[in-house]
Amino acid sequence: MDAVNAGRALDDHPFVVRMRQHVALTPADLASLDRIIDGELMVRKRRDLIVDGFEYRKLCFVKEGYAVRYKLLRNGKRQILNVVLPGELVGIPVSFFERANYSVTAVTNLTMNVCPLEAYVQLCYERPQFALALCWIAVQETATYAEHLINLGRRTPIERLSHFLLELHARLLAVGRAEAAGFTLPFSQEVMADVLGLSVPHLNRMMQQLRSERLIADSDRQVEFVDLASLQALGHYQPQALTPIPLPTKHA
Repeated sequence: MDAVNAGRALDDHPFVVRMRQHVALTPADLASLDRIIDGELMVRKRRDLIVDGFEYRKLCFVKEGYAVRYKLLRNGKRQILNVVLPGELVGIPVSFFERANYSVTAVTNLTMNVCPLEAYVQLCYERPQFALALCWIAVQETATYAEHLINLGRRTPIERLSHFLLELHARLLAVGRAEAAGFTLPFSQEVMADVLGLSVPHLNRMMQQLRSERLIADSDRQVEFVDLASLQALGHYQPQALTPIPLPTKHA
């Protein structure tokens, strides 16, 4: 496949859509990315992709499907650290440690494009825009983790749920997987409860409260924001707005 066609093969990939929010990518850039990808991996629902305590040295670009990053404690309790959506990465940050410090499992059937971490690092040496984009994406993920920490430490259950629904919507909207006023909720109440540190019955009551207060409407997992401004105020939600990557300085 020539460079142009290789570039087109990745052109609509949700990870590339995310990267293009930060850097310009030519067909030659995408052809270089395509060359380091080992192939497309299909993972079945409920299968672990990464196991806590084991070595993992890959970056996986999620094309379709959903996963969760989680920590399983010795008493059997699970805390989900974050959810993984189309356009996002499996392998950050665990690939940068000697051994994985949490697990990742598919919650739906999952399709990913996989490359070795070392190959991606070499690509960054050749084409620094890939390193810059990954830095900005990592910063965005760090900000998301910070909000999850605030959720568990200081927000009330109804505030946590409001913030998480708004966060999911923004992340899906960024890769064209949501509408302006709503989205399809891809996660079960069990998963959401483990993200938010709630029991499933408590989470269900909070969803009912959002409906009764006419903040959201939902049916068959389709969530519609009825009063977006009030929901944002309730969840103390501030949209993430990253600054653009500075352009290189031209020297005389």
